[in-house]
Amino acid sequence: MDFMREGYKVKASTIIKNLEKRFMEGYYVDTKEEAVEKVMSLIKQEDVVGWGGSYTIDELGIKKLLEEKQISVIDRDKAKSPEERVKLMKQALTSNVFLTSSNAVTMNGELVNIDGNGNRVAALCYGPDSVIVVVGMNKIVTELDMAVRRIRLDATIPNSFKVNMNPPCRVTGKCSECTMQDTMCGQIVITRMCKPKNRIKVILVGESLGF
Repeated sequence: MDFMREGYKVKASTIIKNLEKRFMEGYYVDTKEEAVEKVMSLIKQEDVVGWGGSYTIDELGIKKLLEEKQISVIDRDKAKSPEERVKLMKQALTSNVFLTSSNAVTMNGELVNIDGNGNRVAALCYGPDSVIVVVGMNKIVTELDMAVRRIRLDATIPNSFKVNMNPPCRVTGKCSECTMQDTMCGQIVITRMCKPKNRIKVILVGESLGF
């Protein structure tokens, strides 16, 4: 028996019930492969799909699969200039489906995210018709204060290397509540309710994904 995975299933069951109370759809799958299948089942051929910066989505290879299936995407990474990249990021906020992860999810069903520019959390709040959030069980915490601590310790520092920014935490390994241009913590958003109902769909995965 995979004791870790059995534990994940128990946790996920509680989280999904609490997501439903907050008008979000919740699902649990065991593996990355099942996560990809679930994501694709929630996307229609005629949809236009956008995404925010997400190492989890990159890990799953969903972007390549969307292109293979000839589903329209808004891909900011194909921009030919910084100005075009910003334009594509704004367009993604009006996509039919927006793909992202969450920096943390509480056992009470709250999504907690810290963002530098704010485009990813903006899509969670408003804009795309449907938001699909894929979350590894390594990101589950019990309480809101633990969520913020987890993000600032385990997510913002590696993310600073990923996006090549230079906040103090990249050097010190800890948050200093910086107020500088390269801060990774421009926006801190707690999603505690979903409006309209079931616009946000959360797929919990019984593996370690993202950071």
